[in-house]
Amino acid sequence: MAILKQLATLLVVIGALSWGLIGLFDFNVVTAIFGSGSTLTQIIYVLVGLSGLWQLVDWLKSK
Repeated sequence: MAILKQLATLLVVIGALSWGLIGLFDFNVVTAIFGSGSTLTQIIYVLVGLSGLWQLVDWLKSK
């Protein structure tokens, strides 16, 4: 379970950095690397979103 938590944290950080680059420079790292609308790009977005949800649930449980 600890590895899953660390992986989720890593993906959330990657997602946050990606959004930061989009906001600051209008540069999307994920689409630059994997292409716009590719299946791999969609999988990455889903994994980052699920990681954020995992972190939110974990945070709410700890309160």
